[in-house]
Amino acid sequence: MQVALVQTALEWENPSENRALLDKKLSAISPHTDLVVLPEMFTTGFTMHPNSCAETMEGPTVEWMRRWAHQLQAALVGSVVIEENGLFYNRLLFVTPEGDISMYDKKHRFTLAGEDRVYEAGSHRVIIDYKGWKICPLICYDLRFPVFSRNTEEYDISLYVANWPAPRIQAWDVLLRARAVENMCYTLGVNRVGIDGNGLEYPGHSQAVDCFGNYLLLPQQMEEVFIVEMDKEKLVEARSRFPFLNDRDPFTL
Repeated sequence: MQVALVQTALEWENPSENRALLDKKLSAISPHTDLVVLPEMFTTGFTMHPNSCAETMEGPTVEWMRRWAHQLQAALVGSVVIEENGLFYNRLLFVTPEGDISMYDKKHRFTLAGEDRVYEAGSHRVIIDYKGWKICPLICYDLRFPVFSRNTEEYDISLYVANWPAPRIQAWDVLLRARAVENMCYTLGVNRVGIDGNGLEYPGHSQAVDCFGNYLLLPQQMEEVFIVEMDKEKLVEARSRFPFLNDRDPFTL
């Protein structure tokens, strides 16, 4: 599977400007790409003001994602501020080239920034079947909670989209590799760059890790679209030779 990791700066609370910015980046992506990953809240930055910039599932960003997924013939994934039934969600959308949408609402809200006072929490994980791969998409702060991300479904890829700031970037690097190793899966992390409306700096460090903790893509700092290749046969072989998941502790969440 060929994946494009879009590490980008974001205009603060401005969905139309961010869609226009991303138009330029997506237009340069190879037609052989299978999956394109955008950061958390890619239309707004990590805002606690959803009243001014939230959209619905019938809004322009969802339609924009459908259009680009179709044009690229690749799945497009990232999280967006969504309003539904009078409530706000930090919602990850996984849009296929056919226009089908899988959704995951962020379970672990970042209480340090008051996300829990603004957004509703998701209640369950989502495992997406795409092109013969099982993908577990998660959002930013979820990375700190290994029980929630434990690989009990034999998924192949854990995927984290984020707005993870510079002061804690070492934790991002360490935890992405830990999730890959403990779950015997490929792990992708896509973070933004730049400075947001609260003055927080984001250093990127988008990366890709294999099931042994080896980098397929080292943490990157520049604003760029990075291409990663993942091999399902190598993952199957690794799990066959080292069946560590067979010895995992049973639990229910």
